[in-house]
Amino acid sequence: MQRHHLRRRALLATAGLAAAAPALAACGPDITSGEDTDESRLLKAPGGDRPEGEITIWDRSGDLFEVFEGVIADFNAAYPGIKVHHVAVDIDAKLQNTLITGTDVPDGVFLDDAKIGGLADYLWDLSDVLAPYVADIAPQKLDVNTIDGGIFGVPFDLDPGLLFYNATALDAAGVDVAAIETYEDLLAAARAYQAAVPGSGPIHLEQSAFLGQLQLEMYANQLGTSIADAEGRLRLDTPEFAQILGFLDTVRREGLGTRAEYLTPTDIAELENGNQVFYPWAIWFSFAPQQLLTETKGDWRATALPAWEAGGVRSGAMGGSSFVLPKDGANADLAWLFYEFLMFDPAGYTAVWGPGEIYPEGLTTSIPSYLPASDPAEPLFGPIEALGGQDLWAVATEAGAEIPGGTPTPAWWAGAVDYLGNDLQRMLDGDLTPDEVLTQSTEAIQTNLVDRQ
Repeated sequence: MQRHHLRRRALLATAGLAAAAPALAACGPDITSGEDTDESRLLKAPGGDRPEGEITIWDRSGDLFEVFEGVIADFNAAYPGIKVHHVAVDIDAKLQNTLITGTDVPDGVFLDDAKIGGLADYLWDLSDVLAPYVADIAPQKLDVNTIDGGIFGVPFDLDPGLLFYNATALDAAGVDVAAIETYEDLLAAARAYQAAVPGSGPIHLEQSAFLGQLQLEMYANQLGTSIADAEGRLRLDTPEFAQILGFLDTVRREGLGTRAEYLTPTDIAELENGNQVFYPWAIWFSFAPQQLLTETKGDWRATALPAWEAGGVRSGAMGGSSFVLPKDGANADLAWLFYEFLMFDPAGYTAVWGPGEIYPEGLTTSIPSYLPASDPAEPLFGPIEALGGQDLWAVATEAGAEIPGGTPTPAWWAGAVDYLGNDLQRMLDGDLTPDEVLTQSTEAIQTNLVDRQ
């Protein structure tokens, strides 16, 4: 199962594709000739009762590829006339050049939400085909897929931020997790734990510049903001980001944190030995106690993130992916039927998230972004043994319902890691203050990335 860990890290390692050049003349279905008007960008569903043809679908290799592979037979039961060629591809390495050249373009692609904005010129606007479903899709997922009024991805997962914690260690130290409602409460709990376990660093401090910036966006989403607004304008030097960095700097200054890269050997060791007991992260951290934490397996639990102020929002999104349909794909309209089945048909989403050969307990590292599929009363996966039998579905769906709306990720986001991500690490080294991080990063990102678009 180590391959799943590698897949998840690869999924997150977005490389900020530059905004695409003007779109090539599309040769896919249902577009009009002439200029690329708003109407010509809209994908139309195929007509007729028995659609036929072949589609090529790109996914990353790994466990999730196998999950999607297993749904094809169910799809063909509904659409026997559509043959699916499911191909494992290094999407980060291959997709951009494929779209630019227009050669051997697939009909559908699994893509990080962070990359959609930079490739929208090459993709179908799915507003028409998604219209029956938009009212029931998590707002944050719609927002990240919406560019200039068009929707350019079929939303896949929702990745709510949660507070994972070592219940066994905290109980032994007399720390009541139920009392943690705000980040100030989390600091108080960390101080209490450290008093009981001298030398511990209870709260995880991410040492990867990329993942640290991604986690920063999770915190910001809780506060209803992000690094850039819907028009791609930088909005980093704000009271919200100052509050977040102030919290992280307090953890550093008081010695309440463990600096480590996500689930590296050092991180795992500190999780196993009881030094690191609080992990504010996306739901996909649940993979760790299931597959990596052999000594503390069963000790971990999940709860809502603390709020930034009493009564505030208790979750934010961290990461995520969607399915895009390139305009030069030969049968993108048929590929839409595949994704419609996968995400919006009960047979499809149950096969993806429910127990199966690849994930016997179900796909527990995310929840569906389609709200009828994320019904707390109808769980797609059951209690998690590695979380002490906890009902993670209930925790995650409640948290997911709180996630505020978002904005499309700007094409320069990954490039900002060289400035914001690195400056955040320098703050955690004690070399910069929160104000210096915000001032320096804002100036560098504006000058070197935003103004050069």
